[in-house]
Amino acid sequence: MNQGEVMPLLKQLLLLAALLLLSVVPTETEVVTSVEDCNKFFLKSETPPNIMKILEGGKILDQNRYKWICQSYKDFKTFVTLYDTQNKIPVFSAAKFNGSTPRRPNIPWMIEPQLENITDNSNMRRSNDTINYNYQAGNKDYKTNQGFDRGHLFPSSYGFTDLEKKSTFTLTNIVPQKARFNQVSWNRMEECIKCVLNEYCFNNNGNIEGFVVIGAQPSNNGPNNSLNNRINIPSVLWSAFCCYSHSQNKWLASAHWGNNTDHGPEHLDTKTLGELHAELGIEDTAAFD
Repeated sequence: MNQGEVMPLLKQLLLLAALLLLSVVPTETEVVTSVEDCNKFFLKSETPPNIMKILEGGKILDQNRYKWICQSYKDFKTFVTLYDTQNKIPVFSAAKFNGSTPRRPNIPWMIEPQLENITDNSNMRRSNDTINYNYQAGNKDYKTNQGFDRGHLFPSSYGFTDLEKKSTFTLTNIVPQKARFNQVSWNRMEECIKCVLNEYCFNNNGNIEGFVVIGAQPSNNGPNNSLNNRINIPSVLWSAFCCYSHSQNKWLASAHWGNNTDHGPEHLDTKTLGELHAELGIEDTAAFD
């Protein structure tokens, strides 16, 4: 696939998930109502396509339910999340990949203060087990885990600095993920994509540069589809990446998804961005032209 062929699919993915060119700079606000409020972090400030019942023309249709979070840790931005305050799980997290380093940090799980009170501090803070949060999951929701891991969307292993790694431990970046799915096929996929990003995704300046978007599709409401009777257990997790490879003089991209079950395959099939676009059921807009 040459650069000309992949660009339409690349644009679909980037616009679909509001893929951003993140730079780690201080800012004053975190929870915002529109993509435009964080446009300096997004690719060319383009309008994302419509996501059925969620996004239209870059605006959240139900702003009481869905929130953009410019994830902030110690006054630094690291990635962006679209969060569902009703299901109390993220819709997706998106970030720029600049290389990775080993070691998982030892850090308490955190929450987003501005989801509870928009005037609160913009930095994520430690989850308080004495509080039942109204608009997000708390750490105590996962303590009786019923066979579920705290599943990262944007994984800590994709962080380059210690700060980037620690910032992924916000529960607004977490979904209840079946333990075997998380630890076997999903983990293998994450490691495989990380290897590709580190080995092949060098831009024209010789720097590692790639873009990742990871999301979850909520399950239908039901007694067996929630954790602690509060947190939606997603039915499907999906992941996509793209980058330009200077050495190969072409764009690289792929997508994966899998059912959130302990009984799935040990390896996830690699798909195209076009197949992911079709799978997600996103409504086409003029932004794809």
